[in-house]
Amino acid sequence: MVLSRFWLAIFISSIAFVIFSLFSGNSYTIDNVLNGKKDDPILISEKYMGRIPVFIKDSINKSKEKTFVINRDTLNADTTYVYKNKVVKIFSGVQKSDGLLPTCKSTLLDLIIPLIAYLAFFCGLMELLIISGASEKLAKVLSPVFVKVFPSIPQNHPSISYMTLNFAANFLGLDSAATPFGLKAMESLQELNTDKDRASDAQIMFMCLHASGLTLIATSIIGYRAAANASNPADVMLPCIITSFIGTIAAFLIVGIKQKINFKSASLVVTLMALITAIVGLLMYVNHLDLIGKNYFTANLSALILVGIIIFTLIFSFIKEKKFAEANTTVYEAFVVGANNGVKTGVTIFPYVLGMLVAISLFRNSGLFEIISNWIAFAFSNMGVSKEITDALPVALLRPFSSAGSRGFLIDSMNTFGADSLTGRLSSIFQCSAESTFYVIAVYFGSINIKNTRYALGTMLVVDFICVITAIFVATWFF
Repeated sequence: MVLSRFWLAIFISSIAFVIFSLFSGNSYTIDNVLNGKKDDPILISEKYMGRIPVFIKDSINKSKEKTFVINRDTLNADTTYVYKNKVVKIFSGVQKSDGLLPTCKSTLLDLIIPLIAYLAFFCGLMELLIISGASEKLAKVLSPVFVKVFPSIPQNHPSISYMTLNFAANFLGLDSAATPFGLKAMESLQELNTDKDRASDAQIMFMCLHASGLTLIATSIIGYRAAANASNPADVMLPCIITSFIGTIAAFLIVGIKQKINFKSASLVVTLMALITAIVGLLMYVNHLDLIGKNYFTANLSALILVGIIIFTLIFSFIKEKKFAEANTTVYEAFVVGANNGVKTGVTIFPYVLGMLVAISLFRNSGLFEIISNWIAFAFSNMGVSKEITDALPVALLRPFSSAGSRGFLIDSMNTFGADSLTGRLSSIFQCSAESTFYVIAVYFGSINIKNTRYALGTMLVVDFICVITAIFVATWFF
């Protein structure tokens, strides 16, 4: 219900603002909102040749392309005059994201089709883990801890192994593997859910822990920073881990208090201490490496572990081939069945993702997001927050809505202020310390047709806010 109302609020307010801007004269056309593409110039006016300044008119006439560009600098958008069909079209600024119709197309071609491919492959592997008994063995090992965090889940339930693989994939920055494992976990948890339209406690806990984004190897962030010529692309690793870890603990505590979980459980305390020790140990190891060593380590660790999971699954399935025979199938046929289920899941979530991304597209292109972010930056600056921090806030504000959009702001902030500036580094921490909340909710709850997400959205947004505040303190402390 909350998600539905929030979605409607974004949609209706954005459309209303677009119409208001058109009739109030703040916008010249709304075609860009419907058909424009990201980074396209925005048409702001049209004039007859005789009504433009003489120096611009002369420049257009001298130009072979009948085009004149002014205001070429790195901070302000160019203003371009184009003469065509007896009219001079004036463009200024660029579009923040794809319009409504291009978003529909790119959602299918650039997001859903690749996602379906990932789902098909990893769901095929999951089917092998299930039939071979590997997932059952993993669930037995981890049940003592998971039954404390998820008291409604029976011991040795298959969802435990799926959630473990999802958390591990997220931890190692394996986004392509994390989503299929997570969707399988939600599907398994749905089998235990007595009210199929309403999110269960276990599903909410899993979603909030997943969305908190605990990551050890921020491979993509390091890549973006390297492309922006950072002196040490991996120098944000420790701040990213600290921020995302605090976000994960916050999510666990908020949801745990709501669900009355026993935090004094010995197994929980031991597991938490072991996790902290493992993270500190890995950080100490990575920290003693030189720049080349860090780049080599971060580039290969995640890939090696993913390859290891694939190899283990195939070898274990070969060893347990008798179990496949007992199930009247073969290893390959089981993989195909699992892959087919992955394709069906991808098709199921498409409408949910489409609806959310179109709303976000309207929100950004309407100008509402820019106004709200400017207000927030203004409020922060009046509280004494430095400009270096407020310049990074657009990344934090857009991150819950769109990973691609916030990534664009991240790259722009590093290009504008420098990858080694506080703004560039803080933007990097914002990008890697949390998930795209609305996308995640649309995908995960949409895959099992959950209509009432209860307090999941509110909790995830609170955790996002905690991560933003933590990132600011951590970045200021480190850099």
